[in-house]
Amino acid sequence: MSPQIHLVNRAPIPAQGPLVAHGLSVVYNGKPALWNVDFAAPAGALVGVIGPNGAGKSSFIKAALGLVPWASGWATLLGEAPGKSRARVGYVPQRASVDWDFPASALDVVAMGLYRKLGWFRPVNRRTKEAARACLERVGMADFADRPIGQLSGGQQQRVFLARALAQDADLYLMDEPFAGVDAASEQVLISALLGLQAAGKTVLVVHHDLQTAPDYFDHALILATRAVASGPMAEVFTAETLQEAYGGRLAPSQLAALAV
Repeated sequence: MSPQIHLVNRAPIPAQGPLVAHGLSVVYNGKPALWNVDFAAPAGALVGVIGPNGAGKSSFIKAALGLVPWASGWATLLGEAPGKSRARVGYVPQRASVDWDFPASALDVVAMGLYRKLGWFRPVNRRTKEAARACLERVGMADFADRPIGQLSGGQQQRVFLARALAQDADLYLMDEPFAGVDAASEQVLISALLGLQAAGKTVLVVHHDLQTAPDYFDHALILATRAVASGPMAEVFTAETLQEAYGGRLAPSQLAALAV
């Protein structure tokens, strides 16, 4: 059976799954940022959340996590309400939303990802530090373990936050623009880590802006333009037609032809 393309309001949404949203809407100051989105992430998929600026990509991630209020609809993570499933969900926020002046080392930041397992008021022992250092090693940042997080480059900071998410050993990962502002070496480290998570059976959703790399990095896509334009396997939905619908006149015909799978 060929894979299905899930167009908004055209496909049934399952009640269970890594991330399920039905009729999900977010409104800021009376203006819709996300409108009536239906989506179900396939288990074990690496999903690119794609769309133009202002399309609601970050709002979708935050709404799914329960970090912003829903104007309508609902979302579940791993079959539960967002507040009940957060211990099994890894989240990498946008760099712009992080206070980089917070007095913490790279190792401290990664250790924070282990607090749910250890308990918030238990001291960070040697075993915890070793586990955190191992996660830094996975993203090539072990040599920067004691460096203040604010003194790292943008790409290095993103690697540290990915290491923190890895430390959680979650079942579902939601990442908001992890590739934004990173150098080429960090980008390769990040995508390698994402592929490793997928190989381990994890489900990963990533807000992504670079249309040229999207077909290479992800096997599924959710294409947003405030509403859901399409979702499904990348080879089925990353087409000139859906990109034209999402981006309108922002992409020239030659760009559409070059980008489409």
